[in-house]
Amino acid sequence: MPRAGEATLIVFARAPEPGRVKTRLAPLLGERGAALLHARLVEQSLRTANAAGFVRVLVYCAPSAKRDFFRRLQERYGVRLHSQGRGDLGERMYRALRRHPGAVLIGSDVPALRPADLRAAARALAEGADAVVAPAQDGGYALIGLRRAARGVFAGVDWGGSRVLAQTRARLRALGWRWTELRTVWDVDRPGDVARLKRSPRLAPLAARLPRARRRPPSSAARRRARP
Repeated sequence: MPRAGEATLIVFARAPEPGRVKTRLAPLLGERGAALLHARLVEQSLRTANAAGFVRVLVYCAPSAKRDFFRRLQERYGVRLHSQGRGDLGERMYRALRRHPGAVLIGSDVPALRPADLRAAARALAEGADAVVAPAQDGGYALIGLRRAARGVFAGVDWGGSRVLAQTRARLRALGWRWTELRTVWDVDRPGDVARLKRSPRLAPLAARLPRARRRPPSSAARRRARP
C-alpha cells in the first residue's frame, strides 16, 4: 500500500454554478457570492493536496468534467479530471474508490484539512488499516480512504444528515474491517462557518471581499405595519 508520495488523492467537486452550490449560504452571500466561495474552497483543497505530496491528484467533477472551471484547474494544478457520473453520493464515491484501490477521497468544502491530515490518511492505509476517516463536526466525515472498495460501506447511508459517520462506523464493523479515525474537522456549509473562516488567520482570505445577498425593499404592506 503506497504512502502519500505514491498514493492517489481523489477530490470530489462541483462546478461553481450560482444557485447550484452552497445554497445554504445564499441568504448571506447571494447565489453569486456562494458560488465564488465554493470556487475558492475547491482551489484550497487542491493546494492542500499538492502540498501533501500525493503523486496523483484526481478531481471527480460534477456535473461534468467538461466545464471550463475544471479545465482551468487542470492547467493550474496539474490534476486529472473525471466525471462523477450518476447515482447518490455513496454510489459515486464507491465507483471512484473501486477504480483506485488504496486511494484517499476528500470533499472540496473542508479547508480545515491540512497536508498533514492527508499524509496521515495515506500512512494509516500503508500501515494496514482497511479504512481511514476524518470525522466532521456535523456528524459526517471530511475524508475517507479504503484499501479496497466495498459497496456496503456506502449503502443505505443518510447522506447530508447528522448520522453519516455513525452509520459508516456500523458498516465498517459489519464488514469486520479495522479502521483509523483522524482528528475531527469542520466544513463550510452554513452562515456561521463563513464567520469562522474570517476568524482564522490561515483561512480568512477565502472569505474576503465576497458579495452579499441583496436585501429586498419592504413591501408597501410591511411599511404600513411598521408605522406608529
